[in-house]
Amino acid sequence: MAYERQVQEHLDRMDVSLNKLYMLVKRGQQAEALKFMEDGELKERFEELQSMIKLSSTSQLGASGIRNIGNL
Repeated sequence: MAYERQVQEHLDRMDVSLNKLYMLVKRGQQAEALKFMEDGELKERFEELQSMIKLSSTSQLGASGIRNIGNL
């Protein structure tokens, strides 16, 4: 359950960052939008989400928190 909550939090943060990017582009601030994507908040949010996914694939726990569960 904690994993699901953490993933949802990361997805929510990514959604907020994507909205900020949208607003920058909408206002015609392309230089700021590029910086936001390449060096700013959006890059950080993507890296957080990517780390979360990598951690989940290295864990031996299944989605329900049970070790080594196979196909049911």
